Amino acid sequence: MPVYRAPVQDSLFLLNDVLGVERYANLPGFANATPDMIEAVLTEAGKFCEEVLFPINQSGDLEGCTRHDDGSVTTPKGFKEAYDAYCEAGWTLLTQPEEFGGQGLPHVVGFPVEEYRMAANQAFAMYPGLTQAAVAAILVKGSEEQKALYAPKMISGEWGGTMNLTEPHCGTDLGLIRTRAVPNGDGSYDVSGTKIFISSGEHDLTANIIHLVLAKTPDAPDSVKGISLFIVPKFLVGEDGSLGEHNALQCGSIEHKMGIHANSTCVMNYDGAKGWMVGEENKGLAAMFVMMNAARLGVGIQGLGQADIAFQNAVRYAQDRRQGRALTGPQDPQEKADPLFVHPDVRRMLMDAKATVEGLRALCLWGALQVDLAHVAETEEERQQADDLVSLLTPVIKGYGTDKGYDVATNAQQVFGGHGYIEEWGMSQYVRDARITMIYEGANGVQAMDLVGRKLAQNGGRAIQAFFAIIDTECARAKDNEALADFSGRLEKANGELKAATMWFMQNGMANPNNIGAGAHHYMHIMGIVALGSMWLMMAEAAQKALAEGRGNKAFLEAKLVTARHFGERFLPDAGSLRRKIEAGSEAMMALTPEQFYAA
Repeated sequence: MPVYRAPVQDSLFLLNDVLGVERYANLPGFANATPDMIEAVLTEAGKFCEEVLFPINQSGDLEGCTRHDDGSVTTPKGFKEAYDAYCEAGWTLLTQPEEFGGQGLPHVVGFPVEEYRMAANQAFAMYPGLTQAAVAAILVKGSEEQKALYAPKMISGEWGGTMNLTEPHCGTDLGLIRTRAVPNGDGSYDVSGTKIFISSGEHDLTANIIHLVLAKTPDAPDSVKGISLFIVPKFLVGEDGSLGEHNALQCGSIEHKMGIHANSTCVMNYDGAKGWMVGEENKGLAAMFVMMNAARLGVGIQGLGQADIAFQNAVRYAQDRRQGRALTGPQDPQEKADPLFVHPDVRRMLMDAKATVEGLRALCLWGALQVDLAHVAETEEERQQADDLVSLLTPVIKGYGTDKGYDVATNAQQVFGGHGYIEEWGMSQYVRDARITMIYEGANGVQAMDLVGRKLAQNGGRAIQAFFAIIDTECARAKDNEALADFSGRLEKANGELKAATMWFMQNGMANPNNIGAGAHHYMHIMGIVALGSMWLMMAEAAQKALAEGRGNKAFLEAKLVTARHFGERFLPDAGSLRRKIEAGSEAMMALTPEQFYAA
């Protein structure tokens, strides 16, 4: 049956040896993030996720959420108790501002905890995860009154939060939304409309749910330029924070989904519900994108989490299950068969998974550090570069990260053979839960177009040039290290492929925009490969140094060096083939008529 062990050792290696978080102790929020404190936090978080959240993951998937005739929703058995324990232990407070009751720790400390939570029980983790994203939007765009009224209880976990974008007739194209907000003359609005796919839309975990809803005012432009954002609470809130009557909103139904069954994904009906505008009129999309960007990084971590738990179980199964003999001769002659672990094709899937999971973990933590530095770095130049890099790599962490996370989950299922297709072994759930990460918070094709169509050209290409420079500097430094020279040469070549693909878009994108659209997915994957390659170079350097100094777990560190080599040999060469696909352009891809696609 499935198991989960939080990768605390790997997280600590990344934070201490690779990223050197202790170097930032002089910056706001980092003073308390000492190595001892970080180890204590991650150890306790790992235990909580292993002992409280993971045991109700499979049962929650089987039971799902239940909608009652009055529109209320109950979560699966054990979820309410686990949520209360989660809040009581203070896990909702970790990275939130101290002025609103949070602990004020840096995001780079909070991201590992989020990963453990997502791996142990993705459906559960979405409830507090979406609340965190809603808080981010309120703190950035809300009025001082809104911050004071809503943020403390959302941060404590007493109240939940959601984001309401999608409608039955529109998803990505938000300019098509029909939800209306009519002013009442007292600062409030009557919000009416139907939203779908609303994760955590209704449940029994919190006393109130604060919905952030996109809508258009009566005279607003009928496009994305006419969208405003509104706080619409499930229960109206008095000036003193007390709860009043139920607002005119209701869960119309729970979506019947492929996975994440234990999260209540709702159709939400608003029938003149009282709402209050967040930020400026007609600028709601900018306000919502504060929440969206936080959510996209969170979804990248979901992809990582599902990949890790699937990988862990595949390794365990491959060690236990005996089938056939090793190609080089029996490894356990006293047994009738050798374990799956000896077969090269099984090793291929496991090594690809290890290289992907540990590379993505490093990239997520590196990205979290940039989120922190964008706010608290000492100089404006450092803050700007960190912000540029976060903006550039958010679609890569979300898009490439979840593409590869799903690949790992399906390959881990493949290791199980027929048992992987049987529900009680648990692998089916990881594949089903991982699949949504490629779709929501902007499907991965949208992420790729955001990267290529917007992020590359922003500020005259400042972010991508900074990214290129970082990779070039790392490769140049590592070339003098004999043990890392081969890897750095491969990474430098892959970065060259990324540069060539970027130049091809500049030369061919304006004349035919379809060339950009046709190559965006491949470009996102080249950047993902180069970004993970950079992480593996950093990890290999750190592991080599620790071994030379006689520090740390020798087997763990040696495995890092071997896995880096595997990534260099098996992943970095793909950058060239992807670049050649981009340069094929869009002519053949766009040539057929709809009728020609299928000949009956």
